[in-house]
Amino acid sequence: MAITIERLRQTFSEGGAQEIYQEVKSEGDFLGFARRYAFNDDYRVARSALWGLTKASKEELKQLQVILDDFINLAMQTDNSSVRRLALNVIERLELKEDEFRTDFLDFCFEHMISLDEFPGIQSVCMKLAFRMCKFYPELMDELKRILKAMDIEYYKPAVKGVRSKILNGTLKY
Repeated sequence: MAITIERLRQTFSEGGAQEIYQEVKSEGDFLGFARRYAFNDDYRVARSALWGLTKASKEELKQLQVILDDFINLAMQTDNSSVRRLALNVIERLELKEDEFRTDFLDFCFEHMISLDEFPGIQSVCMKLAFRMCKFYPELMDELKRILKAMDIEYYKPAVKGVRSKILNGTLKY
């Protein structure tokens, strides 16, 4: 079955996301697929496309490195939490380079990793991404650790607590 906007609009299951991934994999065009569908104004289309992309291997996702900024912009600008979470999950699996460092994205990650209004999945991935960006600059790593230590941790879910603990203990690996 061909991937169409209408089909993506109606994909609501893990199995559907796997089917989309398998079809994109067989075509071998993750970049073309992402450009066509991941940034669609209809959040259902974007969500399904991103969901399918999260099934890809890190090696397959390397094709998307050239549109990293587009994924970052999507994550920072969308009002839809599912699209935000899935875009952040794709970003997490791409390479973040020191010479392409975006302070606006770091600020976004700082804000969303501590926001009690944000979903734990978004908080956790923002924390991981902030850690990866801060590794480039010791002064930023110090700032990240100050923010993490200042969190009133009792209000956060176990996933967030776990990532925070790994960063503070020096056991988070990237």
